[in-house]
Amino acid sequence: MTGTTWMTTLAVALAAALLGSSNAAATDEQKPIRANGSSTLFPVTLEAARRFQRAQPGSNIQVEFSGSSAGFRAFCRGEIDLANASREMNEDEQAECEKNDIAYRRLPVAIDSIAIVVNPANRWADDITVEELKKLWAPEAEEKITTWKAIRASWPDEPIELFGRGQDSGTYDVFTEAIIGQAHRSRHDYQASEDEEALARGIADSPNALGFFGIGAYHRHWDELKLIAVDAGKGPVYPTLATVGSGDYQPLTRPLYLYVNERSFTGNPRLSEFLTHYLTHLRSWIHFTGFMPLEEGGYQQSLQLLVPSDHADARLPVPETP
Repeated sequence: MTGTTWMTTLAVALAAALLGSSNAAATDEQKPIRANGSSTLFPVTLEAARRFQRAQPGSNIQVEFSGSSAGFRAFCRGEIDLANASREMNEDEQAECEKNDIAYRRLPVAIDSIAIVVNPANRWADDITVEELKKLWAPEAEEKITTWKAIRASWPDEPIELFGRGQDSGTYDVFTEAIIGQAHRSRHDYQASEDEEALARGIADSPNALGFFGIGAYHRHWDELKLIAVDAGKGPVYPTLATVGSGDYQPLTRPLYLYVNERSFTGNPRLSEFLTHYLTHLRSWIHFTGFMPLEEGGYQQSLQLLVPSDHADARLPVPETP
């Protein structure tokens, strides 16, 4: 059975699962679906919501961002239905959810890479090694490694202005774990923000800037920023669909997730309908966001998790509209 046939078969199964009473449907259409968390995954979930609402007018889907860590805190308090996440939930967060009786489903959504970018006026830095990134971002570098020459002797003796994701960000956790060797540990004298758009503007306005964020933000501002390659010991590698897919762009490649509140999922059939639409059609448009899709089997597995054990309250998935 081909992947496309498998997806079609599963969509039929989900269609049977998503049939519900018209009275329940009328009620559920007014129930908001609240998503928050990762600003990296934010534009993907926002676009999925936009496409679903275009196909199903009247659906109430509220998508915001605050960073993966802040999103998990809200999720484990039961304040949101979906947590966008650029990392996995850690043990403390799992314990908080368990303490508050918040059960959940974890759905892989896409593959992302963390991009290292500079201002286009930068004519000297085309690549940087992992060791140089560690030297630059380690806690002991604070107020000490402040020029480009201090990173690499052949670079100019010019001040370096650093930009990066804030400490509520999953991107920050992944970056520090991969580069420093310990999550949530770095220098703090940099321009930090959970808003990738603000970071992109800051880097574009500063000739001596260097920053990090998800590759999607670079693709949204490719004409204002310069992407540099990362050398993990086997030569400089740029983050592309090919190098991320092959695993050659290391160590800054990571999966993106949706965490789904179980009570919301079973209590609001519109949420199941939205997620089915999201995952069924994502491969056809995710490239517009700069992220890489999962292998098709990954989406099949995620869709399988959406088939309710009790089909009584299920409804038909909504067809995609271009």
